[in-house]
Amino acid sequence: MSSSAQPTQQSGIFDMGDELDDAGAPQVASSPGGFGTIGLSAEVQAISKTKPYYLFEISHEVAKKTGGIYTVISSKAHVTVQEWGDRYAMVGIYDPQSAAVEFEELQPTKMSLKLVEALQQKYGITVHFGRWLIDGYPRCFLLDPGSSRHNLGQWRFELQGSIANENDQEANDAILFGYQTALFLKEVVALVPSRPIIAHFHEWLGGVGLIVLKRWNVKVATVFTTHATLLGRYMAAGGMDLYESLRVGINADAEAGRRCIYNRHWLEVGAARGADIFTTVSEITGFEASRTLGREPEIVTPNGLNIQRFIAMHQFQNLHKQFKEKITDFVRGHFCGYCNFDLDNTIYMFTAGRAEYRNKGVDLMIEALAELNFLLKRDNSPITVVAFIIMPGKTNNFNVESIKAQSVRRQIQETCEQMGHLVSERVFERIMKGEIPDVTKLFTEDDMVAIKRRVQVVNQSNRCPPIVTHNVSNDAEDEVLCHLRACKLINMKDDKVKVIYHPEFLSVTSPLIPLDYKDFVRGCHIGIFPSYYEPWGYTPAECCLSGIPSVTSNLTGFANYMARRLPNSEECGIYIIDRRNHGFGEAKEQLANSLWRFCKQTRRQRIEQRNKTEQLSELLDWQVMYQHYVKARSMALQKVYGATLPMPPFLRDEFSVLNKQY
Repeated sequence: MSSSAQPTQQSGIFDMGDELDDAGAPQVASSPGGFGTIGLSAEVQAISKTKPYYLFEISHEVAKKTGGIYTVISSKAHVTVQEWGDRYAMVGIYDPQSAAVEFEELQPTKMSLKLVEALQQKYGITVHFGRWLIDGYPRCFLLDPGSSRHNLGQWRFELQGSIANENDQEANDAILFGYQTALFLKEVVALVPSRPIIAHFHEWLGGVGLIVLKRWNVKVATVFTTHATLLGRYMAAGGMDLYESLRVGINADAEAGRRCIYNRHWLEVGAARGADIFTTVSEITGFEASRTLGREPEIVTPNGLNIQRFIAMHQFQNLHKQFKEKITDFVRGHFCGYCNFDLDNTIYMFTAGRAEYRNKGVDLMIEALAELNFLLKRDNSPITVVAFIIMPGKTNNFNVESIKAQSVRRQIQETCEQMGHLVSERVFERIMKGEIPDVTKLFTEDDMVAIKRRVQVVNQSNRCPPIVTHNVSNDAEDEVLCHLRACKLINMKDDKVKVIYHPEFLSVTSPLIPLDYKDFVRGCHIGIFPSYYEPWGYTPAECCLSGIPSVTSNLTGFANYMARRLPNSEECGIYIIDRRNHGFGEAKEQLANSLWRFCKQTRRQRIEQRNKTEQLSELLDWQVMYQHYVKARSMALQKVYGATLPMPPFLRDEFSVLNKQY
């Protein structure tokens, strides 16, 4: 095919699982789980028959959650299937534990079977074919790394020679997956040599296959997306002034060598420079990549979410009230005996994420909370703040004080419910007899004894409520605990800012806070994410989806994306701290003042702001954001095959979304 010729539709298409009968009607492969037709509407099946190209998306997080890329590719699957139908498949690593929950293995059909058999017979690679059990129900090929482990030494030396590190398990896994992916795509090309193929690789852990394909001169249009550079993350976590260092200029190879990650950095550089089209998730990551990887991205592909908005505005407000009550139940118990503040005038703030103390801005948040504590005391504010830090740490179970406090709360609640029922019966009987109830006789002597016993239990507490819910293994060295204590945020009775460090991800089965993360976010008032290093920033985006305001920094992709599109982001519940042009001290003052302004709002103002925040979620919908992926893949297709992709008609333009709101 010449470089300028448009690929033509052919019979005998490479069907990745669904067979066509003699009349050409799609027959969906049945599945024991009953999901045979999920995501496979007649419209999608029609796309499968007419799309002249194939798209493979490669990531180490396909049907296997290990980080944020899982959210990107899983939430994007639905809209990708909507565009490509069954001409789209994901390629990932087979992990038995993850697959048991997330993957439905199916019998491959037609050409998929030929592909699976070729990989097994020629290279001994075991391939599991099926569908990922997520919205969109995309096809998946999961490659078993164990079936190729005997080739690791040879492949590693062939790829990296003397710079390889045989003791680097992550790099070894990336090399195994990369060679398996390259062999997979090589066989696809051999089976359908006249069909243009696009391969989209994510992160260095999934990008080795791209390097190998280029070395083997396999004709595939390649896209590589970095969601955060290795070197950038290491430099930021190590305390360097990352962006000033990048502005002045660095020797990226030398910096990687000093941090003992040169072999990984080499893989990331190879994928970025070798790709036909290179993308990053934000402009700030594009700047970082240009300095650390030596290539500027051709296009930015920001992250989206699947947005399912409520028909009536009051619905998400009702959810906020419902889940706030559950958080309030926990707070009642945790501060049992010290709950001298008005829970109706209490604001719940939180931060959450990976245990990257400096990168996530937790250090800045703690300093700002100490400043906010001072401001609220100074103004004699009626507001109390309870700030949660949800960040996994090394623990060995819940601490006794936290469990005991919740147990006491439940006992008191049960006692009150029982007495309420009895008092109600007594009042009812008196009224039915035509008598006015004597309030002095509503409680019996036994009732009063039970009440006094509960009061004595509450008054036994003579210690401040704990600032952490678990037994932390390295309590004296834990960065969060040390900083909270240094800032004297220890839940004293007169503190206006109370803190609760929960060093474990949330779960609806927890005996302390029985909520999953999504519902916990809905129950809070504001999220705090003043990150120093955050290429995109899903946490404030998820707040937006739930109608919860958030504070972020202009060193995140999300903040810059929203700031360029909103005339007044704070009015819409997106508070942006300037960490790019100001030092730590000034950023702390900005954050404290932003939180102080939020605390000064009336209840009505907070409700109105939540409405505006929730309306912004449309901007983050994949129905809007996905256009950038279409453009990136079209650019790669044009570069390699001389063809282009049309923009899917179901996508929405972001300017029309903005015009609707403003």
